[in-house]
Amino acid sequence: MKRKGILIVVSGFSGAGKGTVMKELLNCYDNYALSISATTRKPREGEQNGREYFFKTIEEFEKMIAKDELIEYARYVGNYYGTPRSYVEKQLEAGKDVILEIEIQGALKVKKKYPETLLLFITPPNAKELKRRLIGRGTETMEVIESRMRRAAEEAEGMSDYDYIVVNDHLDICVEETHNIIQSEHNRVFRNEDLMNQIEEELRGEAKGE
Repeated sequence: MKRKGILIVVSGFSGAGKGTVMKELLNCYDNYALSISATTRKPREGEQNGREYFFKTIEEFEKMIAKDELIEYARYVGNYYGTPRSYVEKQLEAGKDVILEIEIQGALKVKKKYPETLLLFITPPNAKELKRRLIGRGTETMEVIESRMRRAAEEAEGMSDYDYIVVNDHLDICVEETHNIIQSEHNRVFRNEDLMNQIEEELRGEAKGE
């Protein structure tokens, strides 16, 4: 029986390293697909339609909203960003475990539409380490870093809505733990109703034949 993929939403604090974890997960295993978002922002140099994003006009994007063709969407700094339903469902039917890397509000919207979605939250081991990583980037002022820390404190209140929390202390261990969690989810009873029904029917047939 063909195994359908699982929809996975990964969130985490800015600086938690979730992007690095997801990149390494895709490098190490071939059963994952990273969802490609649609956006109305202009392509940057080197970006290709269908690789980094599905680039849409505002009119095209709003038609997608009207036709309920997006799993979730948001508007940020004047541009729309969203997750196309058709792309995700096609990957799931092909047996790929599809990863959406989005923030908490978007994650909860996806969970509402797709109750079987697996929610993972990536976090550093503690707040001091999070701040150290943000400073280590060397790309932001202390004012921005303090703002990100305050934002993280707000986001922490939503961690209880997730199915699993994965601590990103050592990258290779974090990647392996994330992979193991996702693969173990395939064995959950509610994901295997067809298999259970098949076995039950076969056993009844065997019993009648005795």
